[in-house]
Amino acid sequence: MSRNRRNYRQAAYEKRTGTRAERTERNRNLYVYGSAAYAPEAERQWETEPKRQIQPAVRKNRERANHMSAGYVLFLAAALCAAAFILVNYIQLQAELTNLTKTVAAKESELNALREANDEQYNRVVNSINLEEIKRIAIGELGMTYAQEGQIITYSNEGDDFMRQVPGSK
Repeated sequence: MSRNRRNYRQAAYEKRTGTRAERTERNRNLYVYGSAAYAPEAERQWETEPKRQIQPAVRKNRERANHMSAGYVLFLAAALCAAAFILVNYIQLQAELTNLTKTVAAKESELNALREANDEQYNRVVNSINLEEIKRIAIGELGMTYAQEGQIITYSNEGDDFMRQVPGSK
């Protein structure tokens, strides 16, 4: 039993590395210069596998896959032009958006400056008004008086948002 196992192992080894005579012949052809031993990879280089034959149908399919027809080239060129057109338009829109943003910011700062100037002018006008002087002129020169108890009429506004006052009616 051990003899069969040994023969099986030896046959498998010889199948991998070649027969003893082949190995001896290979080793005779090797010459080692100096004290360096040869690398085992060198033996692997000699044992190259034979090239497999490619079936004609497979070869034709590979050639067809590598070959680009005129229609395919035109399609790729059209796709490239479309992509370039879209990209250029996108960049132009981005530039326009940036310019509009800058314009809006400038207009907002101008609006704030005008509001500030308007508020200053309003406060200056309001502060320059003397209410006591207006009251004196209204009562003394124009003959105005305060409203009496019967002159004030109140209205109730039910459901409408606004009310119209018609002069001369009670």
